[in-house]
Amino acid sequence: MESEAVRKARAARQASYALANADTTVKNKALSYIADDLLAHAGDIMDANAADVAAAREKGMSDAMIDRLTLTQDRIQGMAEGVRQVIALPDPVGQTLSSWDRPNGLHIDKVTVPLGVIAIIFESRPNVTVDAAVLCLKSGNATVLRGGSEAIRSNVALAGVIRHAIARAGLPSDAVTIMENTDRALVSELLTLRQYINLAIPRGGAGLIRMVVDTAKVPVIETGSGVCHVYVDKDADLDMAVRIIENAKVSRPSTCNAMETLLVHKDVVRPLMEKLVPVLKARHVEMRADTAAREAGGDDTIGAASEEDWRTEYNALIMSIRTVASIDEALDHIRHYSTHHSESIITENTETAERFLQEVDSAAVYVNASTRFTDGFEFGFGAEIGISTQKLHARGPMGLEALVSYKYLIHGQGQIRL
Repeated sequence: MESEAVRKARAARQASYALANADTTVKNKALSYIADDLLAHAGDIMDANAADVAAAREKGMSDAMIDRLTLTQDRIQGMAEGVRQVIALPDPVGQTLSSWDRPNGLHIDKVTVPLGVIAIIFESRPNVTVDAAVLCLKSGNATVLRGGSEAIRSNVALAGVIRHAIARAGLPSDAVTIMENTDRALVSELLTLRQYINLAIPRGGAGLIRMVVDTAKVPVIETGSGVCHVYVDKDADLDMAVRIIENAKVSRPSTCNAMETLLVHKDVVRPLMEKLVPVLKARHVEMRADTAAREAGGDDTIGAASEEDWRTEYNALIMSIRTVASIDEALDHIRHYSTHHSESIITENTETAERFLQEVDSAAVYVNASTRFTDGFEFGFGAEIGISTQKLHARGPMGLEALVSYKYLIHGQGQIRL
């Protein structure tokens, strides 16, 4: 008997043929129905999500993971808004990237085309179901979704709404399929189906990403973990720094773009910590710092940072703090411990800022802004399918343009190669 992985992957492959040639108007109609139906069925979606959240609490899931799992009316409204943003974006399929004529008379066009079938393997966050489905749909790709067991009810409910909306628009509902069996063995099987799957994208913790990379026989885009840094330079506006640090750590600590490590120049560590510690304590942030920062903070609740802290993605209200003697030491720390996701410098020195921008090798590098902006919605991409920390094909928040390839269309008049 065929497994669910094979059945769903084959169905997606069949649907991909029709979707790849679908008119922009039809695809946008399907997206419009999805946005409308998310709001119309918000109650049913939240009921399914409440059951997932209750089960997660019974299992002792952390508050940060519960936050990732939870859907609210506002979050569903945000999903629908993200879908509408995607409708407004240009269709990435069928764009002529370049054209030229050869001396032998051949005319060549380089034109964008869908990738085919994309498998999305993700954890906890049911909004990925919507983000992945709509971006794949607009870019002409079918998708096979496989979320974590902790969000299975939410994901199935969302996928049901999406599939119904796609069918209403006259496209095959199997353009979006979801794996309902949470057996992990099926994930491994899915990742080997090269005859059906063109690309796999994992979204989740380091363990999930490593499993997908190590198991897959299909191409993979890594959406890496985020050990993100903020460096407060000696020429920083410290009040600005406190606002940015608070936002980068506290606004949503469970996300991959949240700050995990704060680097502080030794010349400003005392005045910064005097301003920062009361703010972070009021927000219930656990601080782990080196000796200089602990002494500057003057608070017994600040713990000692270990070597492991510098490389840890907490996904919680925990942060590490290290004092550095120079921009060079800050850059060295980031080179050693960064996961190449997002880093920020707080400084009024334009020369130092420019050096940071040029020398930090991460997907998103900021000056005087929070790392929390590394997000497809904030970058104007509508939804995002993930944040790539690799350099091949796509990097940073991945929107529509990251989900197409290209082919060459050649017109001749009987030419043969001699």
